[in-house]
Amino acid sequence: MKSSSGKYSVGFHMWIGKDEGHFIGLGRVRLLENIKATGSITNGAKMMKMSYRQAWQMIEDMNKISGTPLVEKILGGKGGGGAKVTEAGEKVIKLFYQIDDKMRKTAEKLSEKISL
Repeated sequence: MKSSSGKYSVGFHMWIGKDEGHFIGLGRVRLLENIKATGSITNGAKMMKMSYRQAWQMIEDMNKISGTPLVEKILGGKGGGGAKVTEAGEKVIKLFYQIDDKMRKTAEKLSEKISL
């Protein structure tokens, strides 16, 4: 008995980890991108329907595992405080997407080879 027509596809959720734990995945990359766009952890988290506490925990985890801050708080003043994604954070975002792109291309090639 043959199954319905259509191609199989290989899918995955990509993340990067270290012995200390989960370092970066798509959700964390999006959080970094949102912080970069808004200049705020609070607003970056809100864009993802995430609590500030959860966002800050992710940032602390990433900063700890990377050994260098990916996000830095900007202390308040006349214009108020905020946050910024550091140069290291920018590199992590770029690296994630480079690896993700290569993995997706590999998955597409593997998908073409599946025939049952």
